[in-house]
Amino acid sequence: MGSARSETRVFSGIGASPGIAIGTARVTDRSRVMVVEASVPPEDIPGEVARFTAALSRSRDDLLALKESIAARRGAEHLYVVDAHLLILDDSMLRQGTIDLIERDGVNAEAALKKNLDKFKEFFAGIDDDYLRERFGDVETVVERILRHMVGKRHERIDAIDEGKRLIVAHDLSPTDILQMDKEKVVGFVTDLGGKTSHTSILARAFEIPAVVGLETITAEDIDGLPIIIDGTTGTIVVNPSEETFRDYLRRKQHYDYLEQELLKLKDLPAVTLDGHSMRLMGNIEFPEEIPSLKGHGGQGVGLYRTEMLYMNRPGLPDEEEQYRAYATIVENVAPEPVTIRTLDIGGDKLATDLHLEDEMNPAMGLRAIRLSLRRPEVFKSQLRAILRAGCKGSVRLFFPMISGIEEVRSAKAVLRECMEELRSAGIPFDEKIETGIMIEVPSAVTIADLLAREVDFFSVGTNDLIQYSLAIDRTNEHLAHLYQPLHPAILRSLKTVADAAHAAGIRVCMCGEMAGEPLYLPILLGLGFDELSMTAVSIPRVKKILRRARRSDAERLVARALTFATAAEVESFVKSEISARFSESFD
Repeated sequence: MGSARSETRVFSGIGASPGIAIGTARVTDRSRVMVVEASVPPEDIPGEVARFTAALSRSRDDLLALKESIAARRGAEHLYVVDAHLLILDDSMLRQGTIDLIERDGVNAEAALKKNLDKFKEFFAGIDDDYLRERFGDVETVVERILRHMVGKRHERIDAIDEGKRLIVAHDLSPTDILQMDKEKVVGFVTDLGGKTSHTSILARAFEIPAVVGLETITAEDIDGLPIIIDGTTGTIVVNPSEETFRDYLRRKQHYDYLEQELLKLKDLPAVTLDGHSMRLMGNIEFPEEIPSLKGHGGQGVGLYRTEMLYMNRPGLPDEEEQYRAYATIVENVAPEPVTIRTLDIGGDKLATDLHLEDEMNPAMGLRAIRLSLRRPEVFKSQLRAILRAGCKGSVRLFFPMISGIEEVRSAKAVLRECMEELRSAGIPFDEKIETGIMIEVPSAVTIADLLAREVDFFSVGTNDLIQYSLAIDRTNEHLAHLYQPLHPAILRSLKTVADAAHAAGIRVCMCGEMAGEPLYLPILLGLGFDELSMTAVSIPRVKKILRRARRSDAERLVARALTFATAAEVESFVKSEISARFSESFD
């Protein structure tokens, strides 16, 4: 055991939040409660139900106390996480579903709750969108809190750690754990579970806490109290580093921190090229907690606000007032910069249960996004009215996802006009001149981009889906990952078609897919003529640095040459050679 603790060990996981952290490992018990199913005689079933409901009540008390603590520590803008967990706790599918299982199957409360969780897991596993699929983690966190109360197992609070420079090692961490972290004492974390788009990882990036997740068995290693290095950019963990490795990572950390500080100096500088061409650099957000990071990195507003979380983890749909409050909070906190709100972009099979829609063989290409909204106009109108009303709190733009033809755009705009008339008749203030756009993410929309451009105020290209649909590959399939090629000639030509069509019609063309936040692609997007790019907040300074050192005229020549190549590999090789020659120090 002693020799194992003294040797250097290297582990690889998923880089969830960039940066290098060096400190001492603090293994924190975040293991899952082990559930053993046991039969319960009929006379004891009421007692099991009472034990479950008591655990629900204690969990609610926990969250309310946590909400008060977080408000004092971080401010009211960070309470959405706790509110979301309270909403899950009040979910009748969670509460009544568990009670029904206790009574029907005659099992102990822990087993019934675990069975109910498995239903939620199956529900979320079928979601195509990775961001939404990861929201299952929030349900799991709430269930785990309930289980701990039932078995009398308590976790050490993250804010109770009083030693400095600790790196948390845990089976999993919840979003509320991140909100409790004091960066003076906790400098990073690693977990067995988790993905890059989990709520925990999103908050880690927002608060700039280096993190590596998905290590599977890191808590099984005997590393508590040992020196440890985590590289959240590469997903590397080094336990018991040698003196040479320690010095190497210390230099890397100093270099990384220096570059970050230098990049942040660009925060208030204009996003403009050497030859005077401006691009608006914006942020993709899902939660209010991400707004401080967006502002801190110089984001010029929100280019994509995902609204799906309001519809998840609940048995009923959010009403207009709830949506209005959520949108208004975002808009007020981002003002005077614009907030671009995407209407619901998910299939009905993954929404609240009262939609009562049939299961689909291929939901990614089924009744989802704008198709679902038009199929359920009462749901659509509730969201549109809320967005229109939020427009009075600042600058708001809205856009419709998964548009494949003109009829969908015209139908959506007709519903929008109906909502405007309803609000007008009721004397409710709203944004009379709200800008409307569409997502370009399916090949048919590319083909008729010139026709679509006459119908809207702006385009927003969702490259994640556009690449997936155009190249007929599932980007989550590890066997096909190598075929997910943003620089494929077909993709470049599609992007050029869309940008040219937008500008010919006198409207803006934006991009909110992952491609927008990759500095390597900036000269390509600049040369293609994109007006706005929306990305994760931490990517904004890096993209801005390249932009401020580029010339649009050079970028246009680079694109013209790139379009002559026949394969993605040829394009990528050319682009990398050109960019490394012009911007080598910007890619350190």
